Amino acid sequence: MKKTIIPAAARTLALTAALLLTPAAWAQTLNITVGQVTYQFPANLAGEMTYTGGSALTVMGKTFQLTDISSMKVDNTAVTGNLVSVAYSGTSATVTVSGNVARYVEPTVSGAYVSIEQSNTDAVDGDEITYQLSGTTTDGQFALSGSYKCTIALDGLTLTCASDAAISIANGKRIQLSAKKGTVSTLSDCANGGQKACIYSKGQLQLQGNGTLNVKGNTKHAIKSGDYITVKNLTLNVTGAVGDGISCNEYFQMKSGTLSVSGVGDDGIQCDLDGTTSTGETTDHEDEDSGNIYIEDGNLTVSCTGQGTKGIKAGGDLKVTGGTLSVTTSGNGYYDTTDADAKGCACLKSDGNMTISNGVLTLRSTGTGGKAIKADGTLTIEGGTLSATATGSQYKYSSKATASAKGIKADGALTIAGGTVTASSASHEGIESKSTLSITGGYVYATGGDDAINSTGDMYLKGGYVFGRSTGTGTGADGIDANGNMYVQGATAYSIAHGSPDVAFDANTEGGKKLYVQSGNLVAIGGLESGASLTQSCYQASTYSKGAWYGLYSNGTLVLAFQVPSSGTMGTPMVVSTAGTATLKSGITVTNGTKLWDGFGYTDATVTGGSSVTLSAYSGGNSGPGGGGRPGGGR
Repeated sequence: MKKTIIPAAARTLALTAALLLTPAAWAQTLNITVGQVTYQFPANLAGEMTYTGGSALTVMGKTFQLTDISSMKVDNTAVTGNLVSVAYSGTSATVTVSGNVARYVEPTVSGAYVSIEQSNTDAVDGDEITYQLSGTTTDGQFALSGSYKCTIALDGLTLTCASDAAISIANGKRIQLSAKKGTVSTLSDCANGGQKACIYSKGQLQLQGNGTLNVKGNTKHAIKSGDYITVKNLTLNVTGAVGDGISCNEYFQMKSGTLSVSGVGDDGIQCDLDGTTSTGETTDHEDEDSGNIYIEDGNLTVSCTGQGTKGIKAGGDLKVTGGTLSVTTSGNGYYDTTDADAKGCACLKSDGNMTISNGVLTLRSTGTGGKAIKADGTLTIEGGTLSATATGSQYKYSSKATASAKGIKADGALTIAGGTVTASSASHEGIESKSTLSITGGYVYATGGDDAINSTGDMYLKGGYVFGRSTGTGTGADGIDANGNMYVQGATAYSIAHGSPDVAFDANTEGGKKLYVQSGNLVAIGGLESGASLTQSCYQASTYSKGAWYGLYSNGTLVLAFQVPSSGTMGTPMVVSTAGTATLKSGITVTNGTKLWDGFGYTDATVTGGSSVTLSAYSGGNSGPGGGGRPGGGR
């Protein structure tokens, strides 16, 4: 049964009576159309419809002026409660509003520009309102204001705005932006506009769903929130942005899904404080304003090409507890006139502390002055697999304003307690702390054009497996170097200096500091710093052979199988030390074991063959200029 009714008073009353009196009508829907907006009222929920003064009709709390109604009809359309559907088609758009939320939703449609004022301040029938967007337009927009949380569901939407943001949300509450499963939605904004982003939300923005969302920001950012942003399940591709790929305040959290950011002019993902004082991390992030970034799971790929840009930048702390991250930066360094300092790119950057406890991270910075990791506070690595590479040279603005390319740098204390860490820099330090550096566990492999591993303060090698090799060509390039004291206290440590006068293990004797070899297993090609304190006996081999495999034994038990690199300049002598009586074999064959340091070492190995190497007592250091931790080392 289908009726088309002209909006006249008599016919409206007749329709009302029909809906109330006809039993079949309870399965039907009253459709009231005003311009490009249709309101759908299930007959069994409509209740009493009030007709006032011959000019207005009120249904489920929504009042219509009869002169505004384009048409009214009754049909068998099924109505989904709490749903507002927006369908774009070329230069126009239509809006369909479920009757139970009609009183709270005021749409305005001009061509394909849809603006909705949402007035509810609480749940409607126990749920929030969902806006479902579909269709295609090259000149349209979805704009929303309100003061209660809601969901925006993207159902295969292709939306380009020719004058503003594609989606602009003035609602300051939590907004779920969800891509429906099996769909692909693509959003783009105008160039040279006044908008902050292609997708802008004043409030909290939760990006989710099992579909795909592609976003491009042609004026500034691709996605911007004045509050926090979370990503869950979604496949999100930021295909370009003049500014940041994703920019937010308070905190950013990636829970799962796939996120790709490329073609951006500034940072890939950036988060700052909203206020002036940090709350720090809070329980369940409730009322948190920290500037923190949390990467918990999922697949994250970021590529940045601008000068001094950051792949992932936290105004507070940065925490990686899982997921697979691939971040590259290729921009060169620059001079920051505001800070009066030279700065370079970084794949991961935190203004506060940084913690990596799990995940697979591949970080590569290729420009001048670039760093794979830069923590302004402390850096703690507890687990995961990390590759941090810097291939660029130093950026120099003046003699006092330079930015050096480094694999890993922390301005505060740096601790490695677990995981597999591979770090390299073609021109400077592979790993550097401007404070104390402690390695208590894990597998660490570092190479550097300057020192492979460096600390401005004291260094502690307490556990784990550590390999540092300087590949530099000038003086002042030690394998592992502390500008304070260095303590070898239980680690299995292998270090190679590029040549005299530099050494494999170096401390700042010029500053009154000292190298302490107290326990653990040690191999030093290039010898030890002069004046070292050798609580544990050290021994020197008369010669060594490039490319050869060696077995280091303690009281007859193999503790390390290692290979001397087959090429490159290396210092002398080779020094070894173990907790027990140290013996050494050369020319061994390794058939099993746990591979270390990109294949330069094995532990728990099965070793055959080899011949004994003659060892003599090592007195405690090499002499010569530059053999100590120079005051400016690790710059």
